Amino acid sequence: MASKVAFQGEHGAYSQQAANKFFAKKIETVPCKEFEVVFNKVKSGVIDFGVLPVENSLTGSIHKNYDLLIQHKIWIAGEVKLWISHHLLALPGVTLKSIEKVLSHPQALGQCEGYLKKIKHIEPTPYFDTAGSAKFVQETGDPSLAAIASAEAGKIYGLKTLGSSIEDNQNNFTRFIIIRKSLKNNMSVKKADKTSLVFALKNIPGALYKSLSVFAIRDIDLLKIESRPIHGSPWKYMFYLDINGSCGDEKVAKAIEHLKEVTDFLKLLGSYVRA
Repeated sequence: MASKVAFQGEHGAYSQQAANKFFAKKIETVPCKEFEVVFNKVKSGVIDFGVLPVENSLTGSIHKNYDLLIQHKIWIAGEVKLWISHHLLALPGVTLKSIEKVLSHPQALGQCEGYLKKIKHIEPTPYFDTAGSAKFVQETGDPSLAAIASAEAGKIYGLKTLGSSIEDNQNNFTRFIIIRKSLKNNMSVKKADKTSLVFALKNIPGALYKSLSVFAIRDIDLLKIESRPIHGSPWKYMFYLDINGSCGDEKVAKAIEHLKEVTDFLKLLGSYVRA
């Protein structure tokens, strides 16, 4: 039986493409309107995996999903990187002069900002999803609307391409994580070469220095560190950390135990094979 994989958006979304790239086998993809729905479906066990964007090479982190990683009891089982190529899509027969509004996810609109500024009569309009905006244009039949989405979305919804690869920077990649409910039947942690965790520090002098030194003294590379505000606690922060190695490695496990000495909160998000 094919695994069920949830993603945010409509069919043709970049997250769906990321799912197909990661699993490289027959899967059943399940569209969800919101990121939190993906988490809930995975956590409830009705879906085997979820695919979520967490970082774009041009616009940075998708903070909503970092916050949701704390709120939900799930495990990161893998990651995949996808080249993002945006296309301007409209109804068949429509010309660029006829377009008044272009719909897409705010991230996509931001990645095509330079292109859109050159077309002064078009108003960029945020929509919840790239592929969803293509579907909306197809369903409304409004010749004054266009969408920014993938070429795949254009094919699915029968739209014409008015502009190809319209992103301002061709080095446009998004990193997606694969989530699942638990470690059961997961890819072997022993094969993992990347670990993600999140922690909040105790209010002691040099806490951040001490937290990072537990990795430095063991020659564990830090791949990423990012702070996020703690909701309800002004001027206090969570730190998201990606490190080189698996939680199954003795030195990584010891570093995490050592880290607990200077933290009020620590959550291991997962160990997995780096994309």
